[in-house]
Amino acid sequence: MTGSAPRFGFVAGEASGDLLASLLLQGLRARWPGLTSQGIGGPKMIAQGFETWWPHSKLSIFGYVDALMNLRELLSIRRQLGTRLISSRPDVFIGVDAPDFNFGLETRLREAGIKTVHFVCPSIWAWRPERIVKIKAAADHVLCLFPFEPEILRQADIGATYVGHPLADAIPMEVPRVAARAALMLPEDDTVIALLPGSRRSEINYIAPALIGAARLLARPGRRFVIPIVPGLRALVEPLLGGVDIQLVDGQSHAALAACDLTLVASGTATLEAALFKRPMVVAYRMNALNWWRMKGRGLLPWVSLPNILARDFLVPELIQQDCTPENLAREAEGLLADAPRRAVLHERFIQLHELLRQDTARRASDAIATLIGA
Repeated sequence: MTGSAPRFGFVAGEASGDLLASLLLQGLRARWPGLTSQGIGGPKMIAQGFETWWPHSKLSIFGYVDALMNLRELLSIRRQLGTRLISSRPDVFIGVDAPDFNFGLETRLREAGIKTVHFVCPSIWAWRPERIVKIKAAADHVLCLFPFEPEILRQADIGATYVGHPLADAIPMEVPRVAARAALMLPEDDTVIALLPGSRRSEINYIAPALIGAARLLARPGRRFVIPIVPGLRALVEPLLGGVDIQLVDGQSHAALAACDLTLVASGTATLEAALFKRPMVVAYRMNALNWWRMKGRGLLPWVSLPNILARDFLVPELIQQDCTPENLAREAEGLLADAPRRAVLHERFIQLHELLRQDTARRASDAIATLIGA
């Protein structure tokens, strides 16, 4: 480390990784204002002064089929990136999620004497527990989002720290509903339903038609629908609307969640965001049939969405694969909209979850990283 200005290598794939890494970078910069950071990232990281060598969109794939179709390019990028990082020798490399890409890179960097941190423990407690062997080879330290994860890793002699979830710090306990509706030009008195089909092209292809079909069934006077679109994917969504009156907004998923009364949401980080915004939800997911066949039966838990996993209960309905139909989604949504006591229970459970995960993640993470590099 040069003086008080450490250098960080980063890889963050997809919109969720870009968001997590940008929040971590805020905390690191508060501790080390002169830091530099380089690697693979997205626009939110760039706004924090990150130098991107490849855009995070290069890693925005899902499942075995997508990975095989893009394997040659992904391996080439990883090889080039590893060579460049070994040459520049950052004080620490931080791989944000994307384990299938990052573990191989982290292992190579670690063997070259570069300290490695993996931010977001893979869901070894949910499926693919054998990945703990790869984690041990790849990471000097793991920053864990959930409180039960460090003990699992320590049993395998892997250094780990519970840092909470940065989204729990970033999202206010009291949701700014009125301001969000004003920002999106949504009427104050209408029922607003947010549709969040995901940030990957494959998710738009497989999930968005079911969500939009459900909106068609749910539509009536006094109801409004909004879809926050990841930049670059609007052209995929617009042809699916088929005359349904749905407002598309570029980005602004947090504004949509703050403004809505209920969300139909693809399983993933967005379900946790919806819980932190204390919004009742119906969780949806579909994928390529081959991917589903390979994943089916390998899960260790009966739940797939983060709110249910953390609560260890079916707090919110999950409609996966063949169950993810417009009719099923609309039925579950109508049930939630009609059941005020159930929504009140969800609100209280989501407050408890928010309090559990709000741990000043950036400070805890920077403390762990400082200890690792002796700064």
